[in-house]
Amino acid sequence: MALFSKKAKEKATRLFYACDIHGSEPTYRKFLNAAKFYDVDALVFGGDLMGKLLIPMVREPGGTWRARLQGQNHHITSEEQLAEFKRTMQTLGFYWQEMDPEEYASYEGQQDRIDDLFDVLAKERLAEWVTLAEERLADTPVNVYLCGGNDDTDEVLSALDETTTERVVNAENRAVPLDDEHELLTIGYSTPTPWETPRERTDEEIAEVIEKLMPSVSDPAKTVFNFHCPPLDSGLDTCLKLDASVWPPKPVIERGQPVHYGAGSQAVADALANHQPTVGLHGHIHESRGATKYGRTPAFNPGSEYGEGVLRGLIVAIRGGEVLGHQFTSG
Repeated sequence: MALFSKKAKEKATRLFYACDIHGSEPTYRKFLNAAKFYDVDALVFGGDLMGKLLIPMVREPGGTWRARLQGQNHHITSEEQLAEFKRTMQTLGFYWQEMDPEEYASYEGQQDRIDDLFDVLAKERLAEWVTLAEERLADTPVNVYLCGGNDDTDEVLSALDETTTERVVNAENRAVPLDDEHELLTIGYSTPTPWETPRERTDEEIAEVIEKLMPSVSDPAKTVFNFHCPPLDSGLDTCLKLDASVWPPKPVIERGQPVHYGAGSQAVADALANHQPTVGLHGHIHESRGATKYGRTPAFNPGSEYGEGVLRGLIVAIRGGEVLGHQFTSG
C-alpha cells in the first residue's frame, strides 16, 4: 500500500545578478565564472557595460611609450611595464589606442573623432565579451541576460544584436523567459544625472516605457524586474549630491558635510508597488548596496567595485513567483 505524501515542489531557479561593470575585463570574467562557482541557473546583468575613458598610448623613439592615466604621466620603457599598464587599464575598464605622435596630434580639438574611436573600441570589447560568454557557457544550460545602462551608447549596444548567440540574450526593453514559469523584464535607462550620460530619461519617460512593456508580460507576479535605475528614496539609491553648475560636478557641502540624497526613480518605485513583481533587481548607484521591500516584492542593489576588479553580486532563488532566499556576494 502506497504511503500518502505531498507532491514534490519544483526546483527553485537560482539567479546571479550583477551590474555596473563599466568595461572591466577581470570583473566581467568573474561574472561569467559565477555561473559555475555559485551553481546558478542564469546570469542576469543590470546595465552599464561600457568603460568610461579612452587612453591614448603614444609611441616614442627607442620603443618606449607615454600615456596619462588617472592624473599621472607614465613613461613606459619595457614590455613588462607595457603589459602591466594594459592590465591596469583592463581592470579599470578603460580602452586604449596605440598611435604615433602625429596621429595623436591629429585628434586635438576633434571631439567627434575621439567619440567615434571610443565607440569603435567599446563595441569591439562588447562583441568580444559576447563571444567569451558563448564559449564559457556553451556546454551548460545557463543563459546570460545582458543589457545596457545609462552610460552605454546605442551604437555600442548594437553589438548585442549583431553578435547575440545561443547562450547570450539581449534582454533590454522586452520580456524574455527565465524558466518555465518566470519572465525577465529589463529596462536600462536612468533618471537625469549631473554627468549628462547617453541614456538618461525623465521619470515620466521611464514610466511610459514601463507601462508600454507591461502588456508583454504574461504574469507580473512571476516577473523579475531588471531595472537599472533603483527606486527613489529606497536606500538603494543614496549617493553624494553633486553641483552640476560646474564641470566636472563637485560634491555639495552643507555645514561642512557632504550632502547625500536619493537619486533613483519614482516611476520604478511606483512600478514595484503597483505591479508587485517577483523581485526588483537594480544598480546604477555603486555605493548603495542594500535591500528593501515594496509590499511582497523585495528589491536589491548589489553595488559595484568594478575598478578594483571586485565583483559585487547577488544570488536570488525564486519559485512560484516568490523569492525563497538571497545572498549578497563579493569577490
